[in-house]
Amino acid sequence: MNLNEIIELDSKHFMNTFGARTPVCFEYGKGIHLYDIEGKMYTDFFAGIAVNALGHSHPAIVDAITKQASKFIHCSNLYYIKQQALLAKLLTDVSCADRIFFSNSGAEANEGALKLARAYFKKKGQPNKYSFICLEKSFHGRTITTATATGQEKYSKPFAPLTPGFKHVPINDFDALSKAVDENTCAILLEPVQGESGVHPLTKDYVTAVRKLCDEKGIFLIFDEVQTGLGRTGKLFGYQLFDVEPDIFTLAKALGAGFPIGAVCAKEEAAKGFEPGDHGTTFGGNPLACAVALASVTAILDEHLSENAANMGDYLASILLTLSDKIIEVRHVGLMFAIDFKEPIAVTVKQKLFEKGLLVGNVGTTTLRVLPPLIITKSDINYFICVLMEIL
Repeated sequence: MNLNEIIELDSKHFMNTFGARTPVCFEYGKGIHLYDIEGKMYTDFFAGIAVNALGHSHPAIVDAITKQASKFIHCSNLYYIKQQALLAKLLTDVSCADRIFFSNSGAEANEGALKLARAYFKKKGQPNKYSFICLEKSFHGRTITTATATGQEKYSKPFAPLTPGFKHVPINDFDALSKAVDENTCAILLEPVQGESGVHPLTKDYVTAVRKLCDEKGIFLIFDEVQTGLGRTGKLFGYQLFDVEPDIFTLAKALGAGFPIGAVCAKEEAAKGFEPGDHGTTFGGNPLACAVALASVTAILDEHLSENAANMGDYLASILLTLSDKIIEVRHVGLMFAIDFKEPIAVTVKQKLFEKGLLVGNVGTTTLRVLPPLIITKSDINYFICVLMEIL
């Protein structure tokens, strides 16, 4: 099939929630490159929206999928699953969590974290503690509840009435947050770095103050690490940027290196919110997903990709800041980048990069969003810079 035939099929039969997509269909990938059905090579500086941390067709991921799929893919959580137990142990070994629950996506993981917090206080005889404080411009998912938690009305307005019990306050404004806490608050939900709205990091002083407030008020601190977790920020987990530990945090994206899996990670006390029957999943934590995630996390650790993200992120930022007077600001944490332009040229720049075989994203009309795989090298960055400089 050629591209036009695929587009025609899509337009007739797929439920259009993505609008007019970029006109390309990829056939295969290797490392940081993707190849379309006509054989053209693209350099991927978007990593499937921070999912493909190991690039494409990483040998460890291919091997894990092949071996596990040849044995069996799914049984049920009614039975013990070796790969699930091993993955849970690995994640607790390298993080502040004591207990893990596996889901199929980041939105499901965030939904599970919210349920866990509410259930905990109900079991403690405090059913009045049910509400959450989230941040404006945040993004937590597309379910009714996670869209409600998301601090952008465009994601929730079409689905009103929404889940009750959510407040939103500005990022890094501790005074506004502390005033929003009341007797009904059970948890504060934060992204260490807001990615979807344009790479807006929390400050260390802010997070330190929020952690202290949660301890004083007896409420949970939840970190949404769906995008920041597992190396993206230059640390294995985003919370490590602040020398603060959350009570609950969530993972997805890089966890499966492209295979769907999410995780609710909790400290022992917070994990008491769930008892048998309180939560569940049919597909979550299946042998194939967990085998792939084991390979992904192990590769991130063994290949020191957190450190590479920190080093390559600093290298890219140092060049971008001197690249062009059209760029007014570069925001980055590790390999999460937002490049702000003086004029509304982001969509045009993204399109011209695509035409030259480079994949990036945009936020609105003035911000370019760059999320390369964690395996990138200086030569990859130099190539990206050369093409971007030519376009600007």
